[in-house]
Amino acid sequence: MLKLSGEALAGKQGTGISTATITQIAQDVAEAYKAGVQIGLVIGGGNIYRGVAASAEGMDRASADYMGMLATCINALALQDALEKAGVPTRVQTAIEMAEIAEPYIRRRAIRHLEKNRLVIFGAGTGNPFFTTDTAASLRAMEINAEVIMKATKVDGIYDKDPTKHADAVKFQKISYIDVLNRGLQVMDSTAISMCMDNKLPIITFDLTVPGNILKAVQGENIGTLVH
Repeated sequence: MLKLSGEALAGKQGTGISTATITQIAQDVAEAYKAGVQIGLVIGGGNIYRGVAASAEGMDRASADYMGMLATCINALALQDALEKAGVPTRVQTAIEMAEIAEPYIRRRAIRHLEKNRLVIFGAGTGNPFFTTDTAASLRAMEINAEVIMKATKVDGIYDKDPTKHADAVKFQKISYIDVLNRGLQVMDSTAISMCMDNKLPIITFDLTVPGNILKAVQGENIGTLVH
């Protein structure tokens, strides 16, 4: 299960979808796919709309979260287009039904797509407000019996403090779920980490901006940080 942040699609422009960036990401995913790996993909919506930020400014949290879910669907469709141009057969399934543009999320159908060597993008998070796309990635990973969650971000792993603000930040090669929770490290939200801990699902975090990193992570090369 590959988890991409929505911000990753924005590239250097910060918001919206950068065509150059999404093409590069699609090529990286295609490399991993062509190595023979079954891939499920969950994408955030932060490049278009952040429900948490809007609710902090006074908007009803449930409404804001639903808007964020729709943002993930826009990203899912953009990514589907880029992946199919890169030669990867792709299906989008959404937790909120929108029959004209995507399939509804049905677990057994998702598994069948993976068996037929199609990449499946899961849109609209869990379909419920108050849950993040990190939690959606954990949940869908359990449902499709994934072996690992690969969280692709802008940072090359997990540090004891923010490496962009602290020059002395120390990177972890491996860390336990409970340490992530106790230290309050912002890897994924606590619900997602707890779910992975309960089901013994490892998480690898690595830098998405380096071309070829997705394939390296799939092949087990020592990049990023392993949460186990």
